[in-house]
Amino acid sequence: MPTTAATDRPDATALGRQVLSAVGCGLGDDEIADALAVPEDTVAELLARILVKLGLRDRAAAIVHAFDCGLVAPGRGPRARPASRTVAVRAAESAPRMGISLLGPLQVRRDGRLLRLGHLRQQAVLAVLALGAGRPLGQQELLDDVWGMEPPVANVVPVYIYRLRKALCDGAGPAVIERGPRGYQLVPGAVDVDVARLEELVTGIGKADRAGEPLETVRLCTRALDLFRGEPLAGLPGPLAELERLRLVERRIALVQRKLEWQLRLGQEAEAIAELFALSAAHPLNEPLAAMLMRALYRGGRQADALLVFERARRRLADDLGVPPSGVLQRARRMILRGDEAGPGLGPSAGTAAGP
Repeated sequence: MPTTAATDRPDATALGRQVLSAVGCGLGDDEIADALAVPEDTVAELLARILVKLGLRDRAAAIVHAFDCGLVAPGRGPRARPASRTVAVRAAESAPRMGISLLGPLQVRRDGRLLRLGHLRQQAVLAVLALGAGRPLGQQELLDDVWGMEPPVANVVPVYIYRLRKALCDGAGPAVIERGPRGYQLVPGAVDVDVARLEELVTGIGKADRAGEPLETVRLCTRALDLFRGEPLAGLPGPLAELERLRLVERRIALVQRKLEWQLRLGQEAEAIAELFALSAAHPLNEPLAAMLMRALYRGGRQADALLVFERARRRLADDLGVPPSGVLQRARRMILRGDEAGPGLGPSAGTAAGP
């Protein structure tokens, strides 16, 4: 039979190694058979022999073994070169993918499936590791970032790390949290963190802005803002979570201001007005936002509405803070009353910087 002939070849050992490597990368029998140009039942027979020889109970155990013995590196695909480029490409595409989202309530997805992470303090430990951007964090630093001035009585950090490793592995694949001489960290390249992607986009926004590319600036700002799913790190305890929550909220506002500033310069008042109304309602004491909304309404032919925004902001500042409107609002009002053709605030305001 073809299966026997294939498995009795002199290179059967090498073929079995290639099969185990491909299994470790998450390929199915049909994909492996197609890539190696062998019948699918040959792959199934080889895998069955591998399981018996190595004493492995099932395919999931074979995946773990492939990582343990070094055939596959976490987040980097197979170490050994497969029989063809097709295997390498498909192995890389099929490797387990994990995403950590901090720009909203903490979420972790593995291969598109949402994982359960335990109670909030345990989730906060994972958030600190994700915010560390691959930097090793010692136990004391984790305690300071998650518990602050009220450390736990018991030595809970190793326990939480153990539970997180189990939750993130989800019964298959290697651990994504490693411990080295300097502390714990996420395995480099194994996890995609949305905050890291946000910062990459912010860098790109700064370059596009400096290069005078308004359409690219607006596009990148939109991509960055699409990463947010609500309040960053919502509900997570700890000093670091609180500081990052404030920083990321400010980052979001700055990105919106920069995007809208360019939209107004491009004459896209209609697109900007709705978003400015929503943002101003969420941040009623942010005067640069109110001034931008006044400008957008004025340039859209809605002078009365623009002055009404000023009056509402003035009352809110007086009621909540007991202060009059600042110079940015006063200048916007004066320009509107004068009928200034350029409109208020054409230059970038201090609050619109979103770059590094």
